[in-house]
Amino acid sequence: MRKLLILLALAYCGPLLAQTFVVEDIRIEGIQRVSPGSVFSALPARVGDTVDTTRVQSSIRSLFATGLFSDIRIERDGNVLVVRVAERPAIADINIEGNKIIKTEDLLVSMNDAGLAEGQIMQPATLEAVARSLGQEYVAQGHYGSSVSYEIVEQPLNRVSIEMEVDEGKKARIEQINIIGNELFDDKELLDQFELGTTNWRSWATGNNKYSRESLNGDLDRLESFYRDRGYFEFVIDSSQIAISPNRESVYITINLSEGDIYRVGEVGFMGDLVLEEEELRRYLLVADGQVYSQALVSATRDLIVNRLANAGYTFAEVEDIAEFEEGSGEVDLSFFVNPGQRVYVRRVEFRGNLRTEDEVLRREMRQLESAPASDSLIELGKIRLDRTGFFREVTSEIEPVAGTQDQIDVIYNVDEQASGSLSASVGYAQVTGLLLGFNLQENNFLGSGNSVGIGINKSTFQNSYSLNYTNPYFTPDGVSAGFSLYSRSTDYGEINVSTFSTDVLGLNVNFGYPLSEISSIRYGAGYERLDLSTGVFASPEIRALAPSGNEVFNLYKLDLTIGRSTLNRGILPTAGSSQNIGFEVAAPGSDISYAKLTVNAQAFFDIPLHRDMALKLRSRIGYGEGLGDTERLPFFENYYAGGFGSVRGFESNVLGPRESGGGSFEPDPIGGNVLLLYGAEIILPTPFLPDPRSTQAVLFFDAGNVFDTNCTTNPTTGAVVQPNCFEPSYKELRYSAGIGVTWISGFGPMSFSFGRSFNGGQFEDREMFQFTLGQTF
Repeated sequence: MRKLLILLALAYCGPLLAQTFVVEDIRIEGIQRVSPGSVFSALPARVGDTVDTTRVQSSIRSLFATGLFSDIRIERDGNVLVVRVAERPAIADINIEGNKIIKTEDLLVSMNDAGLAEGQIMQPATLEAVARSLGQEYVAQGHYGSSVSYEIVEQPLNRVSIEMEVDEGKKARIEQINIIGNELFDDKELLDQFELGTTNWRSWATGNNKYSRESLNGDLDRLESFYRDRGYFEFVIDSSQIAISPNRESVYITINLSEGDIYRVGEVGFMGDLVLEEEELRRYLLVADGQVYSQALVSATRDLIVNRLANAGYTFAEVEDIAEFEEGSGEVDLSFFVNPGQRVYVRRVEFRGNLRTEDEVLRREMRQLESAPASDSLIELGKIRLDRTGFFREVTSEIEPVAGTQDQIDVIYNVDEQASGSLSASVGYAQVTGLLLGFNLQENNFLGSGNSVGIGINKSTFQNSYSLNYTNPYFTPDGVSAGFSLYSRSTDYGEINVSTFSTDVLGLNVNFGYPLSEISSIRYGAGYERLDLSTGVFASPEIRALAPSGNEVFNLYKLDLTIGRSTLNRGILPTAGSSQNIGFEVAAPGSDISYAKLTVNAQAFFDIPLHRDMALKLRSRIGYGEGLGDTERLPFFENYYAGGFGSVRGFESNVLGPRESGGGSFEPDPIGGNVLLLYGAEIILPTPFLPDPRSTQAVLFFDAGNVFDTNCTTNPTTGAVVQPNCFEPSYKELRYSAGIGVTWISGFGPMSFSFGRSFNGGQFEDREMFQFTLGQTF
């Protein structure tokens, strides 16, 4: 069409400009939105030029090339060159209907990139190309019955509206996948490598039966890797054909392949510029003479060598694997060609996004030093350490080459700060603790210094507490932490499903921490505690044994030691890595009573291949305590408890384990025990429908656990155990529950909810299906 317009314009101007003349002036007619300057800049003719037919034809072609005009005529009025144009209409608006798979915003961005947007000049060819490209995109996603149509609606002032209608149709489903040429492996084993498949029980959730070209290409790559990793070096996919049913809703896939023979590795060597000793490089070889060829091991070897070079400062190193073989020989010689490039140094480490946190707080987490050779592992370690501080929602790192040099880079860490503490006066309620009134200041990044400061005043139906704590994680430059806590607590345990006794505690604790490595540390502390114990009138034998007068004051000098190791990916709601810690606490000699407690905590996360955001979490908590010296058993107020959040959900808080003996006709209260066994498994579910999935975690859980005692109260005459629910440690007495739970890191603190069902509760072990709490994660 455009060529026809140009030919007509050229034919029109020919007779009018048969004679040459000198242009004394140029007059432009018909422009509305286009500026005269745009026309003059595209017009080859100028005032004073001699114009003939050839020059006019060239001018018409140049003006049409701008795409701004639908019609152009050039005439002569004496010695004045007259340019008459008809502007193309401008796009007033673009309306898209019927699209669900591809968002309207994404379509508009794509159209804008193609030059089709509100305010732009309407280009029919561009509109046609965009509609055709959109249709091809739907076909690529398996929507063979889709169609894209459009209508151009004229508007006043030489404008148009584009009305685009999308009929996405149904996504074609895979009816059959045929593999031809496989003799060594059956169809089932090969199809197990595919993400695509025919309809099965998982299809409603995974959509694996819905065809897309992109998914098929990925499956073909996996099929090739399957053979290449098993030694079939000459394996090739000859072709893949797609057949579509007449109704365009079913797809039949046929794959033709040639397996070839199995190959083994011959000689393995190195080529290129070996900036590191070959002996050292050979330590990273995962392939050896005589073993079956595996492309996965070859690729992994290449990556290991690249990483080693990058950690030595060769940030842009390249390693290529070169395979040499004779067809049918059954042997492949491998050479790794090393191109290290120049050794790179870090000029500067920068931080962006930390509006509140001081640079020094971030810089002390760095292991990559400025002016030192760049190391990928140290740069990544810095990112991990920043993530673990808990001060940032997200941390990313990037490398920027320094302009004008080939051997320097800048390392940039981009951080997204999040609330690292809270200041609140609160009124709340929880099922176990009842009404809560409190004032709390807890800031883990006080004034951006990285230090932790906390002040708390809290009152509830069972406890009044006052506390002050401070921790400096970098008390010394090499990472030794120091802190203290001062606290006062008055607690009536009878209000929280525990035996009827109360304590008034005043204490001071000083602690220090020392890093053993990047992932492990040791913490030790010492403190003094004054404990005023009051018991009820009908106190059980377990309580009377420690406080026969009903009111006792104990002075305790406590020592504690904790050794921990953590590779968790973040401090709050982790999804990867593991952590373990062993804690030992002792009431030292000189205390009115002496005891020791040992507690072990562990958790680990494992990927679930069904979805990239799914993970399996396994956790355990094991505790044991015993009296020392003249103290015959672990004091009852130091006992372990179980039931509810943090242990076995589905049971009321603290109801599991031993109860008071001598309760008469009353239901005996829980008193805990000196042995704790807790286990749990959780499947972390993806939450893509939430705006910030990192702040929310939903899980399917299975909990198991109980509290036991190695010193159950017995009848002095018969020796029989008279303490209800008191058992020696035994896996047969574990209690179980399962359900679903959600934790949300809100502006008020973590909020946790669970809906669980217990399976084998015993006498007095009350069940509770729905549970919630504020300020605690599970």
